[in-house]
Amino acid sequence: MAENIKNQTTGNYDENQIQVLEGLEAVRKRPGMYIGTTSEKGLHHLVYEIVDNSIDEALAGYCDTITITLHKDNSVSVQDNGRGVPSRMHQKMGIPTLEVVFTVLHAGGKFGGEGYKIAGGLHGVGASVVNALSEWMEVDNCFDGHRYTERFERGKVARAFKDEGDAEGKHGLYVRFKPDSEIFEETVFSTEILAKRVREQAFLNAGIRIVLIDDRKEEPEHFDFCYEGGLKSYVEFLNNEKKAEPIHEDIIYMKEDRGTSTAEVAMQFNDSYTVAMMSFANNMNTIDGGTHEIGFKTGITKIINDYGHQKNILKEKEKLTSDDIMEGICVVISVKLVDAQFESQTKAKLGNSEIRSLVYSMVCKKLEEYLEENPKTAKIIIEKSISSCRAREAAKKARELARNGSSGSGGGRPDKLADCHEKRKELTELYLVEGDSAGGTAKSGRDSHYQAILPLRGKVLNVEKTRIDKVYSNLSLIPIIQALGCGIGEEFDLEKLRYGKIIIMADADVDGSHIRILLLTFFFRHMRGLIDNGHVYLAQPPLYKIEKGKQIRYAFSDEERDAIIEEMGGNLKADRYKGLGEMNAEQLWETTMDPETRTILKVTVEDAMECDKTFSLLMGDKVEPRREFIEANAKYVTNLDI
Repeated sequence: MAENIKNQTTGNYDENQIQVLEGLEAVRKRPGMYIGTTSEKGLHHLVYEIVDNSIDEALAGYCDTITITLHKDNSVSVQDNGRGVPSRMHQKMGIPTLEVVFTVLHAGGKFGGEGYKIAGGLHGVGASVVNALSEWMEVDNCFDGHRYTERFERGKVARAFKDEGDAEGKHGLYVRFKPDSEIFEETVFSTEILAKRVREQAFLNAGIRIVLIDDRKEEPEHFDFCYEGGLKSYVEFLNNEKKAEPIHEDIIYMKEDRGTSTAEVAMQFNDSYTVAMMSFANNMNTIDGGTHEIGFKTGITKIINDYGHQKNILKEKEKLTSDDIMEGICVVISVKLVDAQFESQTKAKLGNSEIRSLVYSMVCKKLEEYLEENPKTAKIIIEKSISSCRAREAAKKARELARNGSSGSGGGRPDKLADCHEKRKELTELYLVEGDSAGGTAKSGRDSHYQAILPLRGKVLNVEKTRIDKVYSNLSLIPIIQALGCGIGEEFDLEKLRYGKIIIMADADVDGSHIRILLLTFFFRHMRGLIDNGHVYLAQPPLYKIEKGKQIRYAFSDEERDAIIEEMGGNLKADRYKGLGEMNAEQLWETTMDPETRTILKVTVEDAMECDKTFSLLMGDKVEPRREFIEANAKYVTNLDI
């Protein structure tokens, strides 16, 4: 048997089967290895790579204006007023240095020497990867008094490098490229996505002007981002976005240099119960944190406790945790350093140990000084932390009740849970169903081998305006916590999750949408790992039942209803469902629960801060901003992507 397998698999496998990919062929063959994905996210990453190079020029002190233009042919250009790129012949490669930068992987001025002391670009693949994944790219480079041009097509030279003569006083780099439709699923740039990233970079680099122009419209759109306040302006912006009310007037700001490294922090406490922390290393958003975040948390925890004990605000044995102190904080941490060590090309987590020490010592020194000089603000912050601490203590007791199955069922399982027989969680589904009536129908219609049903009890709590102790004691959420089995908050453990899919099944009306938002807010705030790891789904029940004689069809939108009516002809009846309870078990299975025929939407988090802002807006106390959001986004209600 083993011999047969060997003969079958070896085939013509010899030295001729070993492929050697030259130049940028490897990038085109496996683009995901270099930009993560060829979806919309990867498309915009191309622009970020070129803009980041211009930002590096700004960090080096040679550039103060960057202009990004979206052109009518769907190409994009990035122009800066930096030094430009050295363009004489490269001694080692034997081709112009400008060409090396755009055609050779791991080539750049960020690997030592005097080109860049601080740079976000780590691996030197940015410009060449963008070139490789573009249908065409044109470069216009003004360096050291001369102007140089070159054109590439799919990574290869199409118009040779040329010295155009005197630069006429100009300096800097102009890059224009068109993404390759052979590579990307979508090649149309989003102004909104780019504006968000550009604004972020302008906040992080005080005084640098970044201009975004959308020239594709009849009336070109211009966005001009420049913030002299830097991180302080960023904190103010984030609080406004979340509609959070600061509990003290001024924004606490600190900055410190140590050798070639710089640490900068701006923060302000607000009346919310959530943490809004953004961290950056060399302008890269470190969404998975790292040593700079650890240094900050350790420093703020030490100083708040020390000050509280010194001023007798805290009792002798009373100690606040970082979670107590961080509740309701909006903070931006930015560090800039030589030889930044990231975990990957995505630069999601910083690993430099010396940065932890720098941020920690800075926070200890500067925050201690601030609290001494501002005792009123200090007291407000500590009293809020104490209140948070007491709520956490209350949550421990409520958590024990929830864990032990206080709702009446043994073993921590809720009474109303109709469980499935399958024990392998990757094969199971838990339906969270709106109402007892629909829950009963779902129990009758399900496949009990792998589908579990939990009817929702009463009105779901809005956790956006609720502390953790109230969450644990809420009768609408306790059954969900018990059924899932993975805990919430700091006790959340994805390994203990009992079901592979959690499917929210609510009526296709306004009330149903509200229930979905409430549940998603709960998962986002207290069981974030469920969303991050793709376990949460939305069921899509039909809106209409269309009958003609014995023929029955279902429509999930007004457009689909109209198309079916036109197809079936006259003498038919089209009824809108008022709720899930109107369907019998067979209809509910066929339309909403059968994997062969149903439609379910996976809930994803593409951008944590954007999602955080949306939940705060939709579920917070302010009515007017919520009304404005709903009116502006009403046409998108059938596509919920969180």
